[in-house]
Amino acid sequence: QVQPVESGGGLVQPGGSLRLSCAASGSIFSLGAVGWYRQGPGKEREVVATITSGGSTNYADSVKGRFTISGDNAKNTVYLQMNSLKPEDTAVYYCNLRAGTPWGSWGRGTQVTVSA
Repeated sequence: QVQPVESGGGLVQPGGSLRLSCAASGSIFSLGAVGWYRQGPGKEREVVATITSGGSTNYADSVKGRFTISGDNAKNTVYLQMNSLKPEDTAVYYCNLRAGTPWGSWGRGTQVTVSA
């Protein structure tokens, strides 16, 4: 019933940056915390970063210090700024409006490819 839309993926060289967007038709935090997840080729889905309406954030150890999650309530959007990208960051990145719960509200994903 509630499905966000991800955008901003693409092809980037190692060390480069991308900014992903997760947009909701209504309030981005109406269902709870929002999370970015990713699934690389041959890998299981993993959580990358989460953010609450109050601005509390958590990051996977693999991206800490390189990625920043933020929210803009006025635009109903959560962002994931990705810096110092590595080939191992290559994955489909998904947004979930019900992060941390068994009841996911998932987008269809956006592809991020990091390659020289």
